[in-house]
Amino acid sequence: MEGGCCTSSTSTPSSTSTATTEKRKHSRQQNQEKPYRGIRMRKWGKWVAEIREPNKRSRIWLGSYSTPIAAARAYDTAVFYLRGPSARLNFPDLIYQEDELRDVSAASIRKKATEVGAKVDALQTAVHASPEDNSRGLLSEKPDLNKFPENSDEE
Repeated sequence: MEGGCCTSSTSTPSSTSTATTEKRKHSRQQNQEKPYRGIRMRKWGKWVAEIREPNKRSRIWLGSYSTPIAAARAYDTAVFYLRGPSARLNFPDLIYQEDELRDVSAASIRKKATEVGAKVDALQTAVHASPEDNSRGLLSEKPDLNKFPENSDEE
């Protein structure tokens, strides 16, 4: 059967290996840029989070953060309030409903998500501070956020 449609191959070994290499490169690059759902990394290193509003084309901006974990937690907060307990979260064990959002508008979801993201960003930044800061005694131990500050003025 000469000239059949299935006898000739259009791909050469070099084009196949190039395509495979490109797929691997893209996959590796994607894992580095998007370690969590709903976030991406800016060219200058900041992590940003945003989410689409259900049944709309618009997006809710959730902020810009120093760490990918903070951006992912902001996303988790927003997706939880938008889609409920069945939402696919980055950190399902860390979400909790401390207070009900009465107003489920984009503005209130943005506010709640940015609060969570900012708290996590501050904690993550403090934990990953440079060893020079630790040597100066600035971060000798993690603070217990549940304790009241001790006042030396009382004595």
